[in-house]
Amino acid sequence: MGCGKMAAPALAAASAAPSGSSGSRSRSRVSGVRRRCQWLIYWVPVLFICSILSWSYYAYVAQLCLLTMTNIGQKVVCLIAYHLFFVMFLWSYWKTIFTLPSNPSKEFHLSYADKELLEREPRSETHQEVLKRAAKDLPIYTRTMSGAIRYCDRCQLIKPDRCHHCSVCDKCILKMDHHCPWVNNCVGFSNYKFFLLFLAYSLLYCLFIVATDLQYFIKFWTNGLPDTQAKFHIMFLFFAAAMFSVSLSSLFGYHCWLVSKNKSTLEAFRAPAFRHGTDKNGFSLGFSKNLRQVFGDEKKYWLLPIFTSLGDGCSFPTCLVNQDLEQASTPARRCTLNKNENNPHFPAKPLRDSQSHLLTDTQSWTETNTSVEKNKLGMSNPALTMENET
Repeated sequence: MGCGKMAAPALAAASAAPSGSSGSRSRSRVSGVRRRCQWLIYWVPVLFICSILSWSYYAYVAQLCLLTMTNIGQKVVCLIAYHLFFVMFLWSYWKTIFTLPSNPSKEFHLSYADKELLEREPRSETHQEVLKRAAKDLPIYTRTMSGAIRYCDRCQLIKPDRCHHCSVCDKCILKMDHHCPWVNNCVGFSNYKFFLLFLAYSLLYCLFIVATDLQYFIKFWTNGLPDTQAKFHIMFLFFAAAMFSVSLSSLFGYHCWLVSKNKSTLEAFRAPAFRHGTDKNGFSLGFSKNLRQVFGDEKKYWLLPIFTSLGDGCSFPTCLVNQDLEQASTPARRCTLNKNENNPHFPAKPLRDSQSHLLTDTQSWTETNTSVEKNKLGMSNPALTMENET
């Protein structure tokens, strides 16, 4: 009898174990199905754009050029120009979609020991010291609105300047501009040039269709076209191209303004915060340098969807003169500081010209020793507090 009583709980536990494991398997299957459904939904806008593009190709090439146009020379010119815009549109769109967003490098990730400290003692003095020590040798100048180090709980890393966490990709993206559903990808440092070219070539594509289809659209309303299938393709092609031209022109114009000011969409809505406070033009270097930061130094590649942007995406030159001497900068900045220690008559240039070796020029900056001492004052690193951002 005693043996029977002892065996009963064991049998109950054994019978409960399979039910628990089967429950976890069913939950994992449900989550897997949910992830697949989300994946399919995210691709719907891209499939919509591709379907519109495919139909427009058929309507323009087959129905308008080959069946409606009667002048051979006009056909040849329109087909050549159309395919040029079509290829550049597809190329830049492809690169925007399939270029993986850049993520922060390993130096911005906390060590295993630091992660353990943060988990054991959240929001304590130890917590603040861990982040302060980890950020000391990193080239970061932006802070949270409260002046804290920008830290991502999800990725467990210190955010580089202009880096933000994307809730859709569930990753921190370097120089994140926005997550675009029409490309099913984050637009950031690695593909922002491709995104701009995609907007430009799609706008040119639509404007070209509107310009060459206009005379036939007018003939449609004046009964100058034969009553065929091409008649309706020409009408809807004009309407679609004109509608997309309006929306694309406003979006492209807005991003051209952002490039001229060296801002991202996120920074346009909320100015980046530095040690001294918020500064909406903190990263602006002037129109020419702002343009080259996105498109590169070699103008022959500007119109091609080839990556030529300057920098590494983790650190950016700023227009701030006073900066935090306890914070590390790029190698060019460290070299400038070392030279200035040996020659006090030539203080460090503003970051506008000196932080990045890619954006330097040969202009000399001469000031007195008194101004050097004034610049050194007030550069001490403020007490940093921890604030999680996702």
